[in-house]
Amino acid sequence: MNYSFSDRVQALKPSAIREIFKYAADPAVISLSAGNPAPEAFPVKEIAEISARILQERPIDALQYSVTEGYVPLRDHLRSYLKEKHNIGREFDSLLITSGAQQVMDLFSKSVLNEGDTVLCEAPSFIGSLNTFRSYRARLRGVPMDPDGMNMDALETALKEEKNVKFIYTIPNFQNPTGITMSAEKRRRMYELAKQYGVLILEDNPYGDIRFAGEHVEAVKSFDEDGIVVYAGTFSKVISPGMRVGYCVAPQEIVQKMVVCKQGEDVHTTIWSQMICHEFMTKYDYEAHLERLRSVYRKKAKVATDAMDEFLGAKIRYLPIEGGLFFWCTLPEGIDAAEFSKQAVMRKVCVVPGNAFLTDDTQPSASFRINYTTPTDENLVKGVRILGELAKDVL
Repeated sequence: MNYSFSDRVQALKPSAIREIFKYAADPAVISLSAGNPAPEAFPVKEIAEISARILQERPIDALQYSVTEGYVPLRDHLRSYLKEKHNIGREFDSLLITSGAQQVMDLFSKSVLNEGDTVLCEAPSFIGSLNTFRSYRARLRGVPMDPDGMNMDALETALKEEKNVKFIYTIPNFQNPTGITMSAEKRRRMYELAKQYGVLILEDNPYGDIRFAGEHVEAVKSFDEDGIVVYAGTFSKVISPGMRVGYCVAPQEIVQKMVVCKQGEDVHTTIWSQMICHEFMTKYDYEAHLERLRSVYRKKAKVATDAMDEFLGAKIRYLPIEGGLFFWCTLPEGIDAAEFSKQAVMRKVCVVPGNAFLTDDTQPSASFRINYTTPTDENLVKGVRILGELAKDVL
């Protein structure tokens, strides 16, 4: 039978990262391609305790249907926590619990994008979000990155040239894939440009709590007095990605539309997971847990940088990071990262080629992304050494 697919998904291709995972599933392959938290970062003991207590004391609350907006105690606590700790949330804002931050991208896109609308994205940017925007047949325009975030002159040029920009998508903290953190000055400038040109900002902050160096930079949402910033957060990188609990803080009118869309997708986010997140934040030392995570990633990042300095030398440049899960590496001019990544797989090491993160993934890229948090320290060093050997052979 010939299957006829919708225009929306006709041109969509599988995620390059998920395709690489097929190779990474081989036990003999060292995967530097994932975006997973470190195995030692999971609070397994605490989650087991909370789960047992919930099922013993309030099983029906966890197993029954609930409201689409999310588990009320978690929503209330998050509102207070985000306001007190990060100055996020105003009287005109509402909070929605989602099935991971990825669902924020989908619900928001479904709520505001029409076919042909333009989304301005960092170039490169997170492939999962790019594919979501593509699925609503948006036009993607990449804005180049500087060492301190999106180039604001290029952003203003894009805002002037594009006539139907709906929103700017940014990952300001330890950006995926580059690891870059946007400066405070650029965050303010982005906000002013969005306000001037009448467009929204979608601020994606999955890694903000994993800062192990440098100074904290305020979220764009923290100075949103005009109702133009939609903020996406998640527990995936600080508690568990498998539990699929994210959240969105946005103007109430936008959240109301996202709620209607969510009702048609999954009714509500898993209540059991939401209850676990709430109890973990309120009955355990959540801030101490975050500090432990930072310590884990600080040590692993040093293992990675020491290995890259030793084995990659000057042949492959990498950007320094202050947090997050990734390093962005660039090959010498004339070397294509896609071909380099294929050769790396042949040597049992997986990395993600940079073209996978471009708004036009058919364009060449000399860069590739390394995840340092998932492999053991031994495999991390071994994988980087193999990449260095491959670079010598290629050159």
